[in-house]
Amino acid sequence: MRAVLSIGSNMQDRVEHLKSVFAEFQDEIVASSSVYSTPPWGDTDQDEFYNAIIIVEVDQTPLELLHRGQALEKAADRVRERHWGPRTLDVDIVEIEGFSSDTQELTVPHPHAAERGFVLIPWLAADVHATLGGKPVAGIIGNIPQDDIAGIKVLGRIEKL
Repeated sequence: MRAVLSIGSNMQDRVEHLKSVFAEFQDEIVASSSVYSTPPWGDTDQDEFYNAIIIVEVDQTPLELLHRGQALEKAADRVRERHWGPRTLDVDIVEIEGFSSDTQELTVPHPHAAERGFVLIPWLAADVHATLGGKPVAGIIGNIPQDDIAGIKVLGRIEKL
C-alpha cells in the first residue's frame, strides 16, 4: 500500500523528531520532500514548525499504519494539550492510494490537507504528479492564501540538517 505521510514538529529538537520518522520508514520510503520551516497553522501563538512529506510503500493495513505513526508520536512524548497546539511530533496520513475512510479513528484523505500549504508544498516537491481526492495538488495550491505560502521556507534535505 502506498501512503503519503505529513510529518511535523515545533518543540524540542525538531530535526531529531523528524529523523525518527525517516529512520522508522527508511526501507519503505519511495519519495520524500525536503524539510520546510512553516508558520503555525490554527493557533498561531507558538513556534514555527518543521514539516516534510514522506511517501511510503508499506505492507500493512491503513489502521496498522495509523498506529505505527501514533507509536512514533508517543515515543516523542507527544502530548495533546490543545487542538492545533504545539507538538513534539505529528505523523498524519494524508492520502492512501486507492483507499478512503471516514471513521472517528481514521479519515483519509486527510480532511484539512487541501487547506494546508505546509502539506501541499512539500508533497508537490516529493511528487510533481501528486493528487488529492483526484485533483492535482499543483492546482489545489492555488487556493491557499498567498500569505500562508509566503511563510513556507525550504531548509534542506533531512540528512543534511
